[in-house]
Amino acid sequence: MLAQRSVALLRTPLSRNASSIAQKYSKAAYQAALAKSPATLTKVHGELTAIASAIKATPELSSFVANPTLSAADRQAGLPAVYKAAGATVSDVTKNLLQVLSENGRLGETEGVIEDFGSLVSKYKGELEVTVTSASPLPKDVQTKLEAALKQSQTAQQAKSVKVTNKVNPSVLGGLVVDFGDKTVDLSVQSRVTKLNALLQESV
Repeated sequence: MLAQRSVALLRTPLSRNASSIAQKYSKAAYQAALAKSPATLTKVHGELTAIASAIKATPELSSFVANPTLSAADRQAGLPAVYKAAGATVSDVTKNLLQVLSENGRLGETEGVIEDFGSLVSKYKGELEVTVTSASPLPKDVQTKLEAALKQSQTAQQAKSVKVTNKVNPSVLGGLVVDFGDKTVDLSVQSRVTKLNALLQESV
Protein backbone atom coordinates (compact mmCIF):
# COMPACT_ATOMS: atom_id res chain seq x y z
CA MET A 1 0.00 0.00 0.00
CA LEU A 2 2.80 2.43 0.98
CA ALA A 3 4.75 1.68 -2.19
CA GLN A 4 1.64 2.13 -4.36
CA ARG A 5 0.87 5.43 -2.67
CA SER A 6 4.45 6.62 -3.24
CA VAL A 7 4.18 5.95 -6.97
CA ALA A 8 0.85 7.74 -7.19
CA LEU A 9 2.33 10.83 -5.55
CA LEU A 10 5.37 10.78 -7.82
CA ARG A 11 3.08 11.90 -10.65
CA THR A 12 2.27 15.14 -8.81
CA PRO A 13 5.40 15.83 -6.71
CA LEU A 14 6.24 18.80 -4.54
CA SER A 15 9.25 20.99 -5.29
CA ARG A 16 12.33 20.31 -3.19
CA ASN A 17 13.81 23.19 -1.25
CA ALA A 18 17.45 22.87 -2.31
CA SER A 19 20.16 25.31 -1.23
CA SER A 20 20.42 27.98 -3.91
CA ILE A 21 23.97 28.69 -2.77
CA ALA A 22 25.02 25.05 -3.17
CA GLN A 23 23.37 24.90 -6.58
CA LYS A 24 25.25 28.00 -7.72
CA TYR A 25 28.66 26.51 -6.94
CA SER A 26 27.84 22.97 -8.08
CA LYS A 27 26.52 24.21 -11.42
CA ALA A 28 29.63 26.30 -12.02
CA ALA A 29 31.91 23.35 -11.23
CA TYR A 30 29.81 21.00 -13.36
CA GLN A 31 29.95 23.32 -16.36
CA ALA A 32 33.70 23.86 -15.93
CA ALA A 33 34.37 20.10 -15.78
CA LEU A 34 32.13 19.23 -18.72
CA ALA A 35 33.64 22.04 -20.81
CA LYS A 36 36.99 20.29 -20.49
CA SER A 37 35.73 16.78 -21.33
CA PRO A 38 33.35 14.02 -20.18
CA ALA A 39 36.42 12.28 -18.73
CA THR A 40 37.17 15.34 -16.61
CA LEU A 41 33.58 15.39 -15.41
CA THR A 42 33.90 11.76 -14.31
CA LYS A 43 37.21 12.47 -12.56
CA VAL A 44 35.87 15.51 -10.70
CA HIS A 45 32.78 13.55 -9.66
CA GLY A 46 34.99 10.82 -8.24
CA GLU A 47 37.17 13.33 -6.39
CA LEU A 48 34.22 15.14 -4.86
CA THR A 49 32.60 11.86 -3.84
CA ALA A 50 35.84 10.85 -2.10
CA ILE A 51 35.99 14.22 -0.33
CA ALA A 52 32.39 13.88 0.86
CA SER A 53 33.15 10.42 2.25
CA ALA A 54 36.28 11.70 3.99
CA ILE A 55 34.37 14.58 5.58
CA LYS A 56 31.81 12.16 7.01
CA ALA A 57 34.46 9.72 8.24
CA THR A 58 37.03 12.21 9.57
CA PRO A 59 36.02 14.46 12.48
CA GLU A 60 38.91 16.84 11.78
CA LEU A 61 37.82 17.46 8.19
CA SER A 62 34.19 17.74 9.22
CA SER A 63 35.06 20.35 11.84
CA PHE A 64 37.26 22.23 9.39
CA VAL A 65 34.63 22.71 6.67
CA ALA A 66 31.85 23.40 9.20
CA ASN A 67 33.73 26.00 11.28
CA PRO A 68 32.55 29.50 10.25
CA THR A 69 34.97 31.23 12.65
CA LEU A 70 38.16 30.23 10.83
CA SER A 71 40.18 33.06 9.33
CA ALA A 72 40.91 33.19 5.61
CA ALA A 73 44.49 32.14 6.37
CA ASP A 74 43.35 29.15 8.44
CA ARG A 75 40.95 28.05 5.69
CA GLN A 76 43.72 28.31 3.11
CA ALA A 77 46.09 26.31 5.33
CA GLY A 78 43.54 23.54 5.77
CA LEU A 79 42.67 23.02 2.10
CA PRO A 80 45.59 20.63 1.34
CA ALA A 81 44.05 18.10 3.74
CA VAL A 82 40.80 18.28 1.76
CA TYR A 83 42.67 17.91 -1.55
CA LYS A 84 44.47 14.87 -0.15
CA ALA A 85 41.14 13.14 0.44
CA ALA A 86 40.44 13.41 -3.30
CA GLY A 87 43.48 11.32 -4.28
CA ALA A 88 47.10 11.64 -5.34
CA THR A 89 46.43 13.96 -8.29
CA VAL A 90 43.62 16.46 -7.93
CA SER A 91 42.04 18.15 -10.95
CA ASP A 92 42.13 21.92 -11.32
CA VAL A 93 38.32 22.02 -11.32
CA THR A 94 38.13 20.42 -7.88
CA LYS A 95 40.88 22.65 -6.51
CA ASN A 96 39.28 25.78 -7.94
CA LEU A 97 35.88 24.86 -6.52
CA LEU A 98 37.22 24.39 -3.00
CA GLN A 99 39.42 27.47 -3.31
CA VAL A 100 36.43 29.64 -4.25
CA LEU A 101 34.31 28.15 -1.45
CA SER A 102 37.12 28.93 0.98
CA GLU A 103 37.70 32.48 -0.26
CA ASN A 104 33.98 33.25 -0.07
CA GLY A 105 33.61 31.74 3.40
CA ARG A 106 31.33 29.02 2.04
CA LEU A 107 33.17 25.85 3.03
CA GLY A 108 30.14 24.97 5.14
CA GLU A 109 28.28 24.42 1.86
CA THR A 110 30.80 21.80 0.67
CA GLU A 111 28.66 18.72 1.27
CA GLY A 112 25.60 20.33 -0.29
CA VAL A 113 27.63 21.40 -3.31
CA ILE A 114 28.97 17.88 -3.77
CA GLU A 115 25.50 16.37 -3.44
CA ASP A 116 24.09 18.75 -6.06
CA PHE A 117 27.08 18.11 -8.33
CA GLY A 118 26.30 14.39 -8.16
CA SER A 119 22.69 15.07 -9.11
CA LEU A 120 23.82 17.06 -12.16
CA VAL A 121 26.12 14.23 -13.22
CA SER A 122 23.34 11.69 -12.80
CA LYS A 123 21.03 13.81 -14.95
CA TYR A 124 23.76 14.12 -17.59
CA LYS A 125 24.10 10.33 -17.67
CA GLY A 126 20.35 9.79 -17.80
CA GLU A 127 20.27 8.33 -14.30
CA LEU A 128 17.54 8.96 -11.75
CA GLU A 129 18.62 9.11 -8.12
CA VAL A 130 15.85 8.31 -5.67
CA THR A 131 16.51 8.87 -1.98
CA VAL A 132 14.00 7.41 0.47
CA THR A 133 14.45 8.91 3.94
CA SER A 134 12.90 7.14 6.93
CA ALA A 135 13.21 7.37 10.72
CA SER A 136 14.87 3.94 10.81
CA PRO A 137 16.31 1.60 8.16
CA LEU A 138 13.61 0.09 5.99
CA PRO A 139 13.23 -3.71 6.26
CA LYS A 140 14.74 -5.38 3.21
CA ASP A 141 11.41 -6.71 1.93
CA VAL A 142 9.78 -3.28 2.25
CA GLN A 143 12.68 -1.57 0.48
CA THR A 144 12.58 -4.14 -2.34
CA LYS A 145 8.85 -3.62 -2.87
CA LEU A 146 9.26 0.15 -2.71
CA GLU A 147 12.09 0.10 -5.25
CA ALA A 148 10.02 -2.01 -7.64
CA ALA A 149 7.08 0.38 -7.31
CA LEU A 150 9.23 3.48 -7.74
CA LYS A 151 10.83 2.09 -10.89
CA GLN A 152 7.37 1.76 -12.42
CA SER A 153 6.66 5.48 -12.06
CA GLN A 154 6.52 7.67 -15.16
CA THR A 155 9.54 9.67 -14.01
CA ALA A 156 11.68 6.56 -13.50
CA GLN A 157 10.69 5.01 -16.82
CA GLN A 158 12.03 8.05 -18.65
CA ALA A 159 15.49 7.49 -17.14
CA LYS A 160 18.17 5.11 -18.41
CA SER A 161 18.70 3.72 -14.93
CA VAL A 162 17.36 4.21 -11.40
CA LYS A 163 19.35 4.18 -8.18
CA VAL A 164 17.39 3.96 -4.92
CA THR A 165 19.10 4.82 -1.62
CA ASN A 166 17.60 4.58 1.86
CA LYS A 167 18.78 7.30 4.26
CA VAL A 168 17.97 7.34 7.96
CA ASN A 169 16.84 10.54 9.71
CA PRO A 170 15.21 10.16 13.15
CA SER A 171 13.42 13.49 12.68
CA VAL A 172 11.18 11.92 10.04
CA LEU A 173 8.20 10.99 12.19
CA GLY A 174 6.55 7.99 10.55
CA GLY A 175 6.16 7.49 6.81
CA LEU A 176 8.78 8.48 4.26
CA VAL A 177 10.30 11.42 2.44
CA VAL A 178 11.08 10.55 -1.19
CA ASP A 179 13.54 12.71 -3.18
CA PHE A 180 13.90 12.06 -6.89
CA GLY A 181 15.66 14.39 -9.31
CA ASP A 182 14.77 17.90 -8.14
CA LYS A 183 11.46 16.87 -6.57
CA THR A 184 10.36 15.80 -3.11
CA VAL A 185 7.34 13.86 -1.91
CA ASP A 186 6.84 14.11 1.86
CA LEU A 187 4.78 11.22 3.25
CA SER A 188 5.86 11.74 6.85
CA VAL A 189 3.59 12.36 9.83
CA GLN A 190 5.61 15.50 10.57
CA SER A 191 4.62 16.95 7.21
CA ARG A 192 0.95 16.32 7.89
CA VAL A 193 1.22 17.92 11.34
CA THR A 194 2.92 20.99 9.85
CA LYS A 195 0.21 21.36 7.21
CA LEU A 196 -2.50 20.95 9.86
CA ASN A 197 -0.92 23.62 12.05
CA ALA A 198 -0.76 25.98 9.07
CA LEU A 199 -4.44 25.42 8.35
CA LEU A 200 -5.36 26.00 11.99
CA GLN A 201 -3.40 29.26 12.08
CA GLU A 202 -5.16 30.47 8.92
CA SER A 203 -8.54 29.80 10.50
CA VAL A 204 -7.79 31.79 13.65
